[in-house]
Amino acid sequence: MSAQQAQTRKTIPDIRQAKGPGKVVALTAYTAPMARLLDPHADLLLVGDSLGMVVYGLPSTLGVTLDMMIAHGAAVVRGSSLACVVVDLPFGSYQASPAQAFEASARVLAETGAQAVKLEGGAEMADTVHFLATRGVPVVSHIGLMPQQVHAVGGYKAQGMQSDRGARIVSDARALEAAGAFALVVECTAEPVARQVTEALRIPVIGIGASPACDGQILVVDDMLGMSGARVPRFVRQYAQLGAEISGAAARYAQDVHAGAFPAAEHCFGVGNRKA
Repeated sequence: MSAQQAQTRKTIPDIRQAKGPGKVVALTAYTAPMARLLDPHADLLLVGDSLGMVVYGLPSTLGVTLDMMIAHGAAVVRGSSLACVVVDLPFGSYQASPAQAFEASARVLAETGAQAVKLEGGAEMADTVHFLATRGVPVVSHIGLMPQQVHAVGGYKAQGMQSDRGARIVSDARALEAAGAFALVVECTAEPVARQVTEALRIPVIGIGASPACDGQILVVDDMLGMSGARVPRFVRQYAQLGAEISGAAARYAQDVHAGAFPAAEHCFGVGNRKA
């Protein structure tokens, strides 16, 4: 394979065929600069509606709009060249009907350049997934804990802890695969259930707070980098503490400005031998 061929963006078939533990490395991204940094290391970049909380300070994902998702999706596509980019459909943009979902998906794909959309829901969304998939819209499904249904389930609680609910999650996963989803995210779900889902499906299962047996893993990038505040979900491993680094840098900058130590002559134009 030539160097040029090796640098092409991962495709939907590439992700669909990535079956086996650890085959899919996925992270969220919301901006072009972050996408640029993550792109060489991720197979899939998800422009998640978690941006409502991470970027906009909203209390949940429910206030996120389609226009917000499109703006951030386009930025992530511009900032990446290797990873498959998937954009979440926000709450209220797809649940009413398959036709509504197609209209929203068509806007996302056309206006961002992303390769796929992601939507939440189990067997009740199978008809919508089928409608999209048969019309050329690649779909990642999302089951287990579904943040857009946070009020209905009474908060951010682990799913599948009771045997009947675990069986329902497995059934949902099978229905979504049959409907045409090319990958599945399972979130905050009892480990044995997530493992069973992974073993039951031929498409890759991407876990977040799920199981090491999943075919891939995803984290919210700000959680992974230590930038999301004091409360860290149990399923997150922090690989850096950039929040503290950023705060420290800002403190040192403020100190220099107050003390008159910045800007110095080397930061100014028309001073000494520096060119204007």
